[in-house]
Amino acid sequence: VQLQASGGGLVQAGGFLRLSCEASGSISGVALMGWYRQAPGKQRELVAGISSAGSTNYADSVKGRFTISRDNAKKTVYLQMNSLKPEDTAVYYCNADIRRLSGSWRNYWGQGTLVTVSS
Repeated sequence: VQLQASGGGLVQAGGFLRLSCEASGSISGVALMGWYRQAPGKQRELVAGISSAGSTNYADSVKGRFTISRDNAKKTVYLQMNSLKPEDTAVYYCNADIRRLSGSWRNYWGQGTLVTVSS
């Protein structure tokens, strides 16, 4: 089982990016999915989360600018990031609670994708 994130890059302030993260492998179910980020010298923080039913939560710093969504059939979570600010610069990690074919649940992290917002 692995999470593969993509979509990071360099963008000017005010611009937008869309991150994607696909879960693959011997999976029988995916529950909570989310995005975290870690800026240089700072702790990793939750950006947004989404349940399998579609309930969402956001960090106050991204409310109104970022939108999390998911496609359960594709086992993929997305993060649409609009009105980006330099302080959004960080490595973004996806995270998911996944039930393997064995029936056991485990939390997984993606490899991280770098988002750089220039001023």
